[in-house]
Amino acid sequence: MKPMAYVRAHSVEEAATAHAGRPEARYLGGGTNLVDLMKLGVERPDVLIDITRLPLDQVEELPDGALRIGATVRNSDLAAHPLVLERYPVLSQAVLSGASGQLRNVATTAGNLLQRTRCAYFQDVGKPCNKRVPGSGCGALNGVNRDHAVLGHSEHCVATHPSDLAVALAALDAVVETARPSGGRTVELTEFYRLPQDTPEQDTVIRPGELITGVLLPPLPGGSVSRYRKARDRASYAFALASVAAVVHLDGGVVRHIGLAFGGLAHRPWRARRTEAALLGSRPTPEALAQAVDAELAAAVPLRDNAYKVALARDLAREVLGSLTART
Repeated sequence: MKPMAYVRAHSVEEAATAHAGRPEARYLGGGTNLVDLMKLGVERPDVLIDITRLPLDQVEELPDGALRIGATVRNSDLAAHPLVLERYPVLSQAVLSGASGQLRNVATTAGNLLQRTRCAYFQDVGKPCNKRVPGSGCGALNGVNRDHAVLGHSEHCVATHPSDLAVALAALDAVVETARPSGGRTVELTEFYRLPQDTPEQDTVIRPGELITGVLLPPLPGGSVSRYRKARDRASYAFALASVAAVVHLDGGVVRHIGLAFGGLAHRPWRARRTEAALLGSRPTPEALAQAVDAELAAAVPLRDNAYKVALARDLAREVLGSLTART
């Protein structure tokens, strides 16, 4: 058994300082992913830094109408928060589509964003995985890859990011707030996650000692509508084969604001910039929606077993965008 230290942090500064300079240190929030990976031998931290008692468990409305979601806000509390339900229903829908009620009662906002891939090759220490052991190879590339990426992957990794919450936050232009011993910073969520390229072991741009303290949601234009839809192998407690988060604001029948993100297709939530550019300033006819979605998915490079994901994502996006633009 590997020796492991435990630190109960009483401040953000104490937590960040305890983590800095220790590559094998891990923050402990809900632990719903970390503890599973420790049991599998994938994660072997030398110190756990307990952040559950830090004052980061509130959802706050800011003067400009934005919302700040604390890093340790539980998923269940986030999904049920009145301001989230009123202004960002896509976020509540995404959270409620993930895991189970028991897990949502424990899992935290930051932990959800930082969860690791559910690729079977990553979770099995007896199989090659560049994300777990850089340079060992990607077992999924020519192995069982039905659930893997069709966008943004590389020869070094074809894993997908499992978070539903992150997909909705990507569509909402969320910003991640962090703290370090040397000071904090903000990172747009769409830039927070990395594509695998030749360093798939680096999931995010987060640095040693850096602690997520919250997520900022900017206000949406009045009258915006949003929706999250997820396709999976069973009706509950399953990760997305493909998912779509969309936010739309129409004025005079013309798209004035749109945010669209795919889940289950890439190493990170995939912001559909081509689709957005094609629809912004136009009237969202069924033909226009179909062409705009196809423009984004034309970049897909399916693997041997997952070409179905392209058609699945296309149908989900067309249906979600069609329903939202009809409502407005």
